[in-house]
Amino acid sequence: MYINREISWLEFNQRVLNQALRPELPLLERIKFLSISASNLDEFFQVRVGGLMLLRQTGKFKPDITGLSPSEQLERIRERAGTMVDDQYNLLQNVLMPLMNEAGLSPLDLEELTEAQHAGLEEYFITNISPVLTPLAMEVEQPPLLPNLSLILGVELQNEETKESRFVAITLPEILPRRVQSAVLGRRGYVMLEDVVSTFCPLLFPGEKVVSTTPFRVTRNGDIAVAEEEGSDFAREMESVLVARKFSDCVRLEVPATTPEPLVQRIAGIVGADAGSTYRVPGFLRLVDFGQMAFEPGNDQYKVQAWTPCWPAGVDAAMSMFENISQGDILIHNPYESYEPVVKLIEEAAEDPDVIAIKQVLYRTAENSRFIAALCRAAETGKQVTVLIELKARFDERHNLSQAEKLQRSGVQVVYGVKGFKTHAKILLIVRRENGGLRRYCHIGTGNYNEKTARIYSDLSLLTCNEHLGADASQFFNSVTGLTRLMRFRRMYPAPATMKSRLLELIAAETHRAEQGERAHIRAKMNSLNDVEMMEALEKAAEAGVRIELNIRGICCWAPTSEKARSCTRITSIVDRYLEHARLFHFHNGGNPLIYMASADWMSRNLDRRVELLVPIEEPQLALRIMDILDACFKDNTQACDMAPDGSYHPVSSHKKAYTMQAHLQRAARRRARSQESSNMRVLEPHKPRKA
Repeated sequence: MYINREISWLEFNQRVLNQALRPELPLLERIKFLSISASNLDEFFQVRVGGLMLLRQTGKFKPDITGLSPSEQLERIRERAGTMVDDQYNLLQNVLMPLMNEAGLSPLDLEELTEAQHAGLEEYFITNISPVLTPLAMEVEQPPLLPNLSLILGVELQNEETKESRFVAITLPEILPRRVQSAVLGRRGYVMLEDVVSTFCPLLFPGEKVVSTTPFRVTRNGDIAVAEEEGSDFAREMESVLVARKFSDCVRLEVPATTPEPLVQRIAGIVGADAGSTYRVPGFLRLVDFGQMAFEPGNDQYKVQAWTPCWPAGVDAAMSMFENISQGDILIHNPYESYEPVVKLIEEAAEDPDVIAIKQVLYRTAENSRFIAALCRAAETGKQVTVLIELKARFDERHNLSQAEKLQRSGVQVVYGVKGFKTHAKILLIVRRENGGLRRYCHIGTGNYNEKTARIYSDLSLLTCNEHLGADASQFFNSVTGLTRLMRFRRMYPAPATMKSRLLELIAAETHRAEQGERAHIRAKMNSLNDVEMMEALEKAAEAGVRIELNIRGICCWAPTSEKARSCTRITSIVDRYLEHARLFHFHNGGNPLIYMASADWMSRNLDRRVELLVPIEEPQLALRIMDILDACFKDNTQACDMAPDGSYHPVSSHKKAYTMQAHLQRAARRRARSQESSNMRVLEPHKPRKA
């Protein structure tokens, strides 16, 4: 049985929101999860709802794998998303706000302020806020288009002489803090920006009466593709897409539930929102802004206790990264283990006179990326540096354009991906002179080269100088920069060339063993599953008796059909303090386990329309570590939810002792670090002769 992708995603976001419902979590951690669920919903409407609305407008009524047309999917989305929004605001208004009030973290009502505080706030508005506001008359022949996802104050005005009314929109700029904290308040706390502007906006309209004000928010279609034509300026084409996305069709209008209906209709007409796209919410708009409180200094009593990353046990900090990797493959599991050795590798490569070439794929990087800085330094000192930077990384396009320009100014050879495909592989290749020859050092990962998200995303890094993987890395870069076929690899399986066929081959082998009465077992950890061929292969395997365990954080479009297949299959999802992001696969293989890590989920877009990498983990100790991660996925009985046959999810019920995967992995990292420290101490201790 297949499950609609959009509804499956919404169920995933419900699991995120459910974290905010947990009374045992500290207040700011609950607010953080509420914020994440709101941010996720913003992206969902931009991309998925936007894409479906385009399909409906163009008359393309091809049903999805469940037989639903775009219109039917949009109807179901509105119903399910509406319930989710109700859940978000019930939680905020009835649970979190009272707790925030007790903790002194809730917004102040301007009516609570004294006359002196009110006067001080007015002066603050005149000095610090009004100079950056730009009221826009909307009911004109060519009204300006209002920006995507911004908080906007709608103002209904009436001329005091003619009594004519008009509508003005004031976009509240991102440079202004949403939570206004000022010494003029004379007390701890803050007021909301929209309340301040609403209260004092009459100062902006002399001779007119402010009849009413309301905040509102427009979500626009973000599913706008770049035209990759031969000979076109790809970077310039991407710039035009970014402009188009800012002012594309409205896919959602959010207004407070208290807004009078005539004013709602007025705003909807201006922004082009129909009744099905209008959401009236009982509280503050843009809940994502509240999540910032969880990351600001102070209020530690309302946050979860931080887990400090351990230094990876396989890395000796006193040695260079090249010396470390030369001693054997290294596996780093962030954020339980520090990501610093990966950053240290690229920074050492930039400075090392023996390094002659660096090649790297960049998909999403940090704002002030140390990777970018190191690559620039390397090129400026004469090294051959090639970077494939993916301009089509959704919502990071502008940042990547800026990073590409910076790299090019330093002399880096920049390649803008592969035409028709997103390059999503995570790979770094360093070529170094050693012992009269050349040696290749590689980093291959499941996550982006982003030292900031490495603190909150759970990912794996393989550092190696394995000859076969090094040769494959060279072949990979030659293929994607020279636009030759992704073929003749020794160990790696790239998408779209061979990854899917290899995975199907591995599933088929387990199926054959089960049909022969042998033990057969498949375990996989990924973010999403929706590829029809993969789901058909899994269904056949489960029917044959293969034990299948899938840990899928987000979308899962497959539910086993028959009773036998269901009895052999378990599909679970884990949402916890860190975002589960690693893709790991284990095939029993007759007792000789085959272990892989990958940059790709089992989605059609990853396997057929992206450049990805599947890499075997052959070093026994590292393979055992990955098997331990998979073991932990299916032992978790506190944060895990199992998928039911109808696609719904329910918390794992267990009478066993509480077991949390992420807590286990944190403890495991600490044990490895302590073991390494003890080993180092033993090496440092002087030898003592045994007594006779």
